[in-house]
Amino acid sequence: MAKIQNRQLTAEELAQFGAELDALRARVQADLGEKDAKYIENIYKSVRYTEIIGRGLLFLSFLPPAWLAGTALLGVSKILENMELGHNVMHGQYDWMRDSRFNGKSYEWDIVGTADNWRKTHNFKHHTYTNIKGMDDDVGYGILRLFPEQRWQPFYLAQPIYSVIFAALFQWGVAIQDLELGKYFAGKKSKEQLRAELKPIWAKTKKQLLKDYLLFPALAGPLFLPVFLGNLAANGIRNFWTFTIIFCGHFTTDVEIFHKSVLENETRGSWYLRQLRGSSNLTGGKLFHIMSGNLSHQIEHHLFPDIPARRYAEMSVEVQEICQRYGQHYNKGSLVKQFGQVCGRILRYALPSKSKVLKDDKAMAQAVMVEKLAA
Repeated sequence: MAKIQNRQLTAEELAQFGAELDALRARVQADLGEKDAKYIENIYKSVRYTEIIGRGLLFLSFLPPAWLAGTALLGVSKILENMELGHNVMHGQYDWMRDSRFNGKSYEWDIVGTADNWRKTHNFKHHTYTNIKGMDDDVGYGILRLFPEQRWQPFYLAQPIYSVIFAALFQWGVAIQDLELGKYFAGKKSKEQLRAELKPIWAKTKKQLLKDYLLFPALAGPLFLPVFLGNLAANGIRNFWTFTIIFCGHFTTDVEIFHKSVLENETRGSWYLRQLRGSSNLTGGKLFHIMSGNLSHQIEHHLFPDIPARRYAEMSVEVQEICQRYGQHYNKGSLVKQFGQVCGRILRYALPSKSKVLKDDKAMAQAVMVEKLAA
């Protein structure tokens, strides 16, 4: 497949590109109001109702259809809570409501990873240093080689196998991501430091494990095992779905990885350009977008992380038009197409190959510098 070529922007074009996206963001932000508040309140209710009904049906697990329906509904609840509620609320998308239920700084989600760690590794690191090698920990999550610029090691030969394990245990990967265990095994982090970092994670993990695998199964009495397995399956459904959506938004064929030098004198326009080139979208219907937390619009999420995700679909129309005028590729495709490309990357870069040198984008850096001087 031929690599998509983006037109190199002049300093003036780069500034205009950023200004147009800033203007779009400002218009949508000024329009936030009752409909947005009602939407997130309905999502909140949907999460609660599907959980209650799902857990209730699991208590009727002596009927196989009840077990299947209960497991499915509980899985839906966990997906909605993590993706459309928790993830988006923690980005501060609904802080303007001044409602404690939707406060981005205090929300805690239904996952073994702590919200505080997520706000650090995702909201700060990933969204600040999107796809910058050596700075964005989401590039391969420390265990996968997904770009030719990553140095190959024998360990990667097995990544087609352990990527499936990673998908099944995705919430655990989120939980330990900020621990940077590689530093500990390399002797760059002490046992005391690791122990201190583990404390909040262990506290959250115990709470989640007790809730899903002891409390609710115990309440079911003789149906302990079916309820236990239903909870286990629901968490697995959520993990696989989350893995799929996130990987399709970051690791398709045309997604780019960047050298640290892009941060030198980076302007708003060049930051937007990096977000665009480091993301990909999924096409689908309204329900699909809701179940993905609207991360099916990963491009818009990277461009406007603190704008309510329900607005991304309408914003994407103008974003695509802007990209077309500036000669920039807008990466989108169906779930089947994009996930196929992700699987292709996992298989291709598991094999031995010489690491591609990640060069400075001198043309972009020069345009940024000219833009800075002109300002």
